Amino acid sequence: MPSKEIKELRQSGRLQEALEMARAEFDADPGNIWTKRNLSWVYYEYLKASTETAHHDDFVQWLQQMVELELPEDEKMLFDSLAFQVGKMVFALLREEPIPVQKIQHLAELIRPFHFTKPSDAYSFILKGFHKGLKDTGYYGDFIDWWGFENLSSKDYLKETLPDGKEMMAMAEQVFISYAKYLLPKRDAHGEVHFDADKAHRFIPQLEALAEAHPGYQYPPYFQAKLLLALGDKEDMLSALIPFARKKQNDFWVWEILAEAVQSDPEKVFSCHCRALLCNSPEEMLVGARQKMAEGMILRGLYDEAKTEIEQILKVKETQGHKVPAIVSNWMAQPWYAASKSLGSNKSFYRTHTQEAEDVLFGDLAEELVFVEFVNSDKGMLNFIASEDKFGFFKFDRFLKKVHPGEVLSVRFNNGAKGGRYTVLTCKKSSNEAFKSQFQKELVGTVKIKPGTAFGFLGDAYIHSSLVEKYKLVDGQNFKGQIRKTYDSKKEKWGWKLI
Repeated sequence: MPSKEIKELRQSGRLQEALEMARAEFDADPGNIWTKRNLSWVYYEYLKASTETAHHDDFVQWLQQMVELELPEDEKMLFDSLAFQVGKMVFALLREEPIPVQKIQHLAELIRPFHFTKPSDAYSFILKGFHKGLKDTGYYGDFIDWWGFENLSSKDYLKETLPDGKEMMAMAEQVFISYAKYLLPKRDAHGEVHFDADKAHRFIPQLEALAEAHPGYQYPPYFQAKLLLALGDKEDMLSALIPFARKKQNDFWVWEILAEAVQSDPEKVFSCHCRALLCNSPEEMLVGARQKMAEGMILRGLYDEAKTEIEQILKVKETQGHKVPAIVSNWMAQPWYAASKSLGSNKSFYRTHTQEAEDVLFGDLAEELVFVEFVNSDKGMLNFIASEDKFGFFKFDRFLKKVHPGEVLSVRFNNGAKGGRYTVLTCKKSSNEAFKSQFQKELVGTVKIKPGTAFGFLGDAYIHSSLVEKYKLVDGQNFKGQIRKTYDSKKEKWGWKLI
């Protein structure tokens, strides 16, 4: 067999001679694996020399002839070498304007019979090319179903650092996101909606597992929520979304998804946008939410607040070097824009308009009244009493700008406490005087101060020495004052104190 001669000819660049010899050998014995192998490597050399777009047709011709050889699965070296050449051609096509999507799709169809090593750098390389070329097409799902999520390598789950130092989203995250987009309902030119609910149902657990394994990935949970939204009808849409949304309530996009779920109620939608903008997220991610917020404010005649949102959008666009959306430019050209005054921040406004949004997310959880015993404004913490059996402290500044001792709040707690510290899901002020009277009330009585002591009592209520001095109290004096319930940790019992 002339294997050695064929190899020497192709390695020396004498491809035409190598091709003639390999074809003659193959035609004489087409069932022999060695004749197939010799011819396939000659085809490979021709294909390798044709990876520029100018030679695309030749590349396809050689690839087609490779397919017709029907090489066995164990020809891994050839298949993996082919993967890199196919990837090169795809990336070359991606540099054309406009991108020739049909050519890229044709290549994706041609390589399906090949037995690539999975997972491998070669297999991931073709994924990168075809993902970029097909992600916005209706063929993307078929390609990924063939390629297989299970074939992502450990490297595919890592972010890539570009030469300029910027981090690029991990390939795995990109693919999961694009596949989720592909699955979302699409409306065709005739107005018909196409949505494969079964596929979406099967894919959601994969998205959830990805988010749990890689908490640094920001967008998979968002698209999981979008698919849940697409799957739910009007009756059970929220019930499907809410358990997931509660886990991610500190992510702005959760509230944007909820806004879509309650779109029939404009006030709830507006409240959801307010709640979204209270989340701590990078400003560049909030542009869409701010634009929706500005639109809602304009409709309500809240021009100062709307201008504040627009200025935030402009700042981000300028920093990123991005074009200002046409609708924003249109708003800026309106008479109200020039006449209005920016407020610097709308956070106080958001806080006063979040109740309806939080009721959407937590409406099935009971609210509890608590009495504010002490406030640390610097840390945004307060001590509360709900009853003699339930008391502790929690952080309030996400919900309220200012809280004062003696106020009553209505809160929803998130499970139990750790060391007395509670987490609250919602928090708003209440004017329930009957509840307040259990913990703070007016008392009229006789002051008792023992000789030689600086403190005293009004009935059973303790009077601190500072208050004795402040009110100029003396033993036996009649006095009317406010007393507040308090817990004595040393005596481990409840009592009252003058305030």
